[in-house]
Amino acid sequence: MQDIEFYYDFGSPKSYFAYKLLPLIAQKYDVKIIPKPILLGGVFKLSNNKSPIDAFAEVKGKLAYDTRETERFVARHKLPYRPNPNFPVMTIGLMRGAIYAMGHDWQEEYTRVIFEAMWVDAKKMDDPNVIAEALTESNLPAKQIMAATQMPEIKSALIDATNDAVARDIFGAPTMFVGDEMFFGKEGLADIEYHLSQS
Repeated sequence: MQDIEFYYDFGSPKSYFAYKLLPLIAQKYDVKIIPKPILLGGVFKLSNNKSPIDAFAEVKGKLAYDTRETERFVARHKLPYRPNPNFPVMTIGLMRGAIYAMGHDWQEEYTRVIFEAMWVDAKKMDDPNVIAEALTESNLPAKQIMAATQMPEIKSALIDATNDAVARDIFGAPTMFVGDEMFFGKEGLADIEYHLSQS
């Protein structure tokens, strides 16, 4: 059975939904989730894509429908969720932090804290003071993480991760891979489960 590669950006609410629901699928089929932090703005630029809020701004009814469909999805899966009034949030610092967190024993806690601060507590997570406070409250090494986001090697690693994602034809987030099979968006979660059930 192949593992699930999970490409995400903390600024994407649908990445948050995938983050919450993928573990249930992984547990059911006894596979691992391999986190792949990327910078969604970079993906959009490199793939000539736009965020939905920009792409559909002039499409009558589209964004209102997306909001209602999200409400139904959240209710059906009983997910803790609050739309962030600061959206869109510049996530480059958060994603550099995710790159730095990889391999540390607090990696999973960092991911949880940032996703929840963004999409449960609806904090302004492009404010360094707010970020540091959220990390400190969860006993994460805030000063260490914040300093790491300015390291050239961490900056380069996030750029490389984003370039590698686009090289795999990723155009948005969340994107998941099972082997060479790509699944996009929260809508891809059901397809991942079906794919794994056939393996």
